[in-house]
Amino acid sequence: MAAPFDGLKPELVWKHFEALTRIPRCSGNEAAAARHVLTWARAKRFEAVQDATGNVLVRVPASPGKAGAPGVVLQGHLDMVGEKDTSSPHDFSRDPIPVVRRDEHLGAQGTTLGADNGVGLAAAMAVAEDPEAVHGPLELLCTLEEETGLTGARGLEPGFVRGKTLLNLDSEEEGSLYVGCAGGRDTLIELPVKRAAAKGKPFRVKLGGLKGGHSGLDINTGRGNALRLLALFLDRLRAATPFGLVEFGGGDKHNAIPREAQAVVLLEAAGLKAANRLVEAFRADLQAMFGKTDAGVGLELDKAKSTERPLSKGTRDALLDLVLALPHGLLAMSQAVPGLVETSTNLAVVRLEKGKATVLESSRSSVMPALAAVTAGIFAQARLAGATPIDKGGYPGWQPDLDSKVLQRAKGVHLRAMGKEAQVKAIHAGLECGIIGEKCGGMDMLSFGPQIEWPHSPSERVHIASVGRFYSFLKALLADLAG
Repeated sequence: MAAPFDGLKPELVWKHFEALTRIPRCSGNEAAAARHVLTWARAKRFEAVQDATGNVLVRVPASPGKAGAPGVVLQGHLDMVGEKDTSSPHDFSRDPIPVVRRDEHLGAQGTTLGADNGVGLAAAMAVAEDPEAVHGPLELLCTLEEETGLTGARGLEPGFVRGKTLLNLDSEEEGSLYVGCAGGRDTLIELPVKRAAAKGKPFRVKLGGLKGGHSGLDINTGRGNALRLLALFLDRLRAATPFGLVEFGGGDKHNAIPREAQAVVLLEAAGLKAANRLVEAFRADLQAMFGKTDAGVGLELDKAKSTERPLSKGTRDALLDLVLALPHGLLAMSQAVPGLVETSTNLAVVRLEKGKATVLESSRSSVMPALAAVTAGIFAQARLAGATPIDKGGYPGWQPDLDSKVLQRAKGVHLRAMGKEAQVKAIHAGLECGIIGEKCGGMDMLSFGPQIEWPHSPSERVHIASVGRFYSFLKALLADLAG
């Protein structure tokens, strides 16, 4: 069987992406990826520097005769989201991504692929050394920890980049030019917990098989949230029979819709019979609610081992009520841009820790007052549950500029090079453009990329042929900007 990258075109792009798939680079663990880029740059005799935050900048000389052209910044992030199926043995801290080719796509076996944003970085590195590429002076800006809080962009030092035109290569819809993005804010909720005496035997309730996905790009798909659905089942269980709640949790990343959640409950004999009846009924309800969006969704009740005492009834009810009451999903559509999600929120993570339960809610909006209003509501619900809400900070949106010079050039190039008009859009996700634009005044910015589907989930895949078209457009745009 052929290796997944064999024969793929353009060779330079896939060579660089394959190298990135072999380097562990989840958010917070990008040091090896940064070293990889620096080593490559120095081998090519490009100037390469790193700022105090850890962002990498590679300065690439202009093509012959183009030294007087305006500088262009090609920007992407070094990190990736590490999500995997529970059955996967993959260790994101040391294992290469198990890349697989399936027909017209590259994906991974049971894990995220890291095409977000690895393909964008690979394209930037490829064009820097491509002898056929024509461009003015280039700066390759590779930022850290984009996926967990835009840390690299936040820490960008003034004057670190010189160019005033920025091409962000972190979009995921071929043929679209993005000129705006949502801002975001995370809220951490801490609920004090008390434990009680144990009664009954332990059983594990597991809800899984959901697709999950990106909490911005996929929030309007109607996919199920495992935390909300597990809490809904336990709500029905508490109405039917007494039970103790020992464990409850799920979700992993603030920007990923939870695909799996599980709980450990204590049940006596009569309660176990009631629970088994509810499981069968709830499975049917899951199919009725999510059979179209999450056909693989399922619920299992099995024996478990636990010596932990259950939560007190008051704590149990407060936690379940909080998870059920907190908002999740699409909240408003844009009044300015047809078809754009304006405001949403993701019930992202729940953990039971020693002495407290923590809940992470991640909200987005392209309208900052609307984002503030959602956050205020989350704070209010937390206080009503007897919990403490903590503002974990946010990031600004990127306001569209339809008169942007780089946008006008890109539209013309796309029509000539690709034979069709590009779609001009804003995105309901956090791009680093908003922060970089604030830090580097006067930036003219644009974002585009290949076709990447279901990022931030183990279903992530990139359309192979779209990468070639994306790279061709990138080269044509750089040549046009060089004059």
